[in-house]
Amino acid sequence: MGPARTGCDPEAAEVRRFWGGLGLPGLIDVHTHFMPERVLRKVWAYFDAHGPLIGARGWPITYRRAEDERTALLREFGVRAFTSLLYPHKPGMAGWLNGWAAEFAGRTPDCLHTATLYPEPGVAGYVREALEAGARVFKAHVQVGGYDPADARLDAAWGLLAEAGTPVVVHCGSGPAPGAHTGPEPVARVLARHPRLTLVVAHLGMPEYREFLDLADRHERVHLDTTMAFTDFTEDLMPFPRGLLPRLAGLGDRVLLGTDFPNIPYPYLHQLRALERLGLGAAWLRAVCHDNAARLFGR
Repeated sequence: MGPARTGCDPEAAEVRRFWGGLGLPGLIDVHTHFMPERVLRKVWAYFDAHGPLIGARGWPITYRRAEDERTALLREFGVRAFTSLLYPHKPGMAGWLNGWAAEFAGRTPDCLHTATLYPEPGVAGYVREALEAGARVFKAHVQVGGYDPADARLDAAWGLLAEAGTPVVVHCGSGPAPGAHTGPEPVARVLARHPRLTLVVAHLGMPEYREFLDLADRHERVHLDTTMAFTDFTEDLMPFPRGLLPRLAGLGDRVLLGTDFPNIPYPYLHQLRALERLGLGAAWLRAVCHDNAARLFGR
């Protein structure tokens, strides 16, 4: 796959120039959202209504398009692999969402087969079923789900995921608005019981950046994704302390590109430029935008 393609839209051409200039074969984005259409419509409606979990600021959806158009655009961008992060907000949803995600992955070979979980009776059973069906990554949304990740009902499920080595992208930071169980402490309790669990802390754990860097320092299987971090939108609200950049550079082998596509209030390219302007170097960008995730997921 080359860095440019005749006829692609202007933003896609710029995205391809970005990774082509780094000598990469493309991008791997570990934080993108695909879900059943009626669920996604409700998510978009929540953003449109400025729901309490997204904070008080307006949040327009830049890529409000049909599913096939969204997958086609990621391919135009040169995203070699992406996720279909989806999550329940109440009991009884996770198994159904996992069924949809398996079907989506079956017809979308560049999507990493994604699954989710919720603290409820039977969670270990459907997590095992998803793993046996080929799930490559799980999503846990502590903020939206409103649950304690250290809930005893999840213990067996975390154990299965730790044993399988399957990464879990977990929204556990308190941004953009805190939840009842957000912050580093609940996740630290999970890791104390399951130290081999592979976690990808979404959004660099914003705004508890320092605390989640500390967690990654203590646990070699804890990764961080860049979703929305360093963008103008986020820096206005929850700026990343520049004094922590050397620590982020030092964890360069465990930082992964994430964007929140399509639910972002700015162009996809802006996330990439925001990472570039940190000045951490081409080797760091190559690792973050492709190589770390390629190693983690065998892509």
